[in-house]
Amino acid sequence: MIDGAASAFTFGCDYNPEQWSPETWLEDARLMNEAGVTLVALNIFGWAQLEPVRGSYDFEALDTIIDLLHDHGIGINLGTATSSPPPWFSADYPESLPTMADGTTRAFGGRQAFCPSSPAYREHSLALVEKIAERYGAHPAVRLWHVSNEIGCHNAHCYCDTSAVAFREWLKAKYGRIDDLNDAWGTSFWSQRYAAWEHIQTPRLTVSTGNPGQALDFMRFSSDELLEHYKAEQAILRKHSAAPVTTNFMVTAHIRNQDYWAWAPHMDVIANDHYLDHRLGDARAELSFAADATRGLAGGRPWMLMEQATSAVNWQPLNIAKAPGEMIRNTLSHVARGADGISFFQWRASLQGSEKFHSAMLPHAGTDSTVWREVVELSGILQKLAEVTGSVVEADVAIVFDWQAWWATDLDSHPSADVRYLTQVHAAYNALLGAGVTVDIVAPGAPVDGYRLVVVPSLYSVTDAAAQVLADYVAAGGHAVVTFFSGIVDENDRVRPGGYPGAFRELLGVRSEEFVPIHPSTVLELSDGQSASLWSERLRLEGAEAISVFTNGPVPGVAAVTRNPVGDGAAWYVATALDEASLSETLVRAAREAGVEIPVVHPSGVEIVRRVGPSGSWVFVINHSDAAYEYRTQGTEIITGAEVGTRASAMNETSQNGTLDVPAGAVRVVRESRK
Repeated sequence: MIDGAASAFTFGCDYNPEQWSPETWLEDARLMNEAGVTLVALNIFGWAQLEPVRGSYDFEALDTIIDLLHDHGIGINLGTATSSPPPWFSADYPESLPTMADGTTRAFGGRQAFCPSSPAYREHSLALVEKIAERYGAHPAVRLWHVSNEIGCHNAHCYCDTSAVAFREWLKAKYGRIDDLNDAWGTSFWSQRYAAWEHIQTPRLTVSTGNPGQALDFMRFSSDELLEHYKAEQAILRKHSAAPVTTNFMVTAHIRNQDYWAWAPHMDVIANDHYLDHRLGDARAELSFAADATRGLAGGRPWMLMEQATSAVNWQPLNIAKAPGEMIRNTLSHVARGADGISFFQWRASLQGSEKFHSAMLPHAGTDSTVWREVVELSGILQKLAEVTGSVVEADVAIVFDWQAWWATDLDSHPSADVRYLTQVHAAYNALLGAGVTVDIVAPGAPVDGYRLVVVPSLYSVTDAAAQVLADYVAAGGHAVVTFFSGIVDENDRVRPGGYPGAFRELLGVRSEEFVPIHPSTVLELSDGQSASLWSERLRLEGAEAISVFTNGPVPGVAAVTRNPVGDGAAWYVATALDEASLSETLVRAAREAGVEIPVVHPSGVEIVRRVGPSGSWVFVINHSDAAYEYRTQGTEIITGAEVGTRASAMNETSQNGTLDVPAGAVRVVRESRK
């Protein structure tokens, strides 16, 4: 994945030497060796140190730390330092500060305090990148280039006049004619028709609801604007260096600003930052989803976890420390789902600043701490698992997921504000996760003919082409499950007339004449004993068969779950929000019918994921529960060295019948076969 890292995991961290003395640098290099660190991200927020005053550069400290780490055998993931401009920049170019939707300007003092369309930002940031690339492009320690940092985390959407000019240029390139823009946005509504490009502004807050077409295009523009700057930095780096170039994505539940399907082809390495979000109902399941989605962005190939926390973060209302062993389990969940590189934010816990209570590999308590001991233990485990690198995850089921559909679904003025896109995606994913089914995450319109089952949760917005891919897949013998509020509008948020679910109506063999959403607290009972909530429809069958019907609520007797046979394939429609158990039962039934092998029932909290490669296959059994779990297999357990199902020994966790004991809170990785 990264040059020089073949057949081994990269194991690393963010390091901020500018926060520490040179004496501490020496101690840190020694401790990094002790912890098995192989890759360190430097200069992520280094602009103010490198260019303390405008046009005057100082690389002495960065030279020293790069050489020091190189002398200790540690590779560098070198940042371009463009994520946060220094104070002089905001003082000299106050018009570069970002403007919010309410028209107010944000001041200097946090991070990412710039408008993505600012000409001054682009000029000075690219000049800095040129200096860095010239100086370090051939340095033997530089293994990876890190453009900016968590791009668009805080400033993805700037509503200033400069952004408005750039937005208009983007719109001109997309539509060509203003009449075509008017048609796409539906500006005949509410007297919004534009006669000139210069009348178009960014979608600032209005006294009523705004134009959804404008809002969607602004989000697309904003994602593209940041991507163009990434590509500009990348071009400079490639001019001076052969090392791969990437940036850290934020595939996570609380960030949705970039369309990462559009970004992924421009990355030499797909990298993601992920932190457990305890504001969610199931933070661990969301971790697994994010890992699988990141693998999807990597086209199924191995990827890199650029940031995670050893324990608590600092930015949630309640920052929960990880229990003993939890960090190792979390990390190996990422590995099981395709990560070949593991890094943490950060190396040494800061003493000042807003992240001083964010956990680190080397905590405030020092090396005499549980966190440090687990870091060293994890490093040893990854060294034992080196043979797994380069292998891929095995999955027969795909879930269709899309950032642009997320934007569209969560706009206002919809039938129910309680229908949120990611909630429905997570519901489908968690139902399969709980059944032990590994899934790939794919974009709408991506080839899916290699899967036995494709699940499409609440894909409100979809193009004709993407809908046709699914229809062709089913016609060729594939199996699909589509859930409610899918196929309703096209990419311009224009409703598809003729009845719902719009683009999928013919495929599913149903027609709904009206949505009938209900209060989330109302429980709907179905004829097969299942339960649901949130949503129902006035649905009629046009070729499909009813698997179950509503027995109460506003539409009793109307189909709730349907199945439409299409040749050797089948298309299911779930016209309501099934509860967790019911959705799992329905998806497992569809999966079995599609020929998906459903694992033996195992307790909640046990993850079983398989990676395969030319030299064999490895099964990860991750026991997040508080009870031991027995897993039937045969091979060699790599972490403990136990032989499973081949010979018995009183000294290891094996038996003649091929049962591996996975203690509560433990992880076991079995090499099932070797060629």
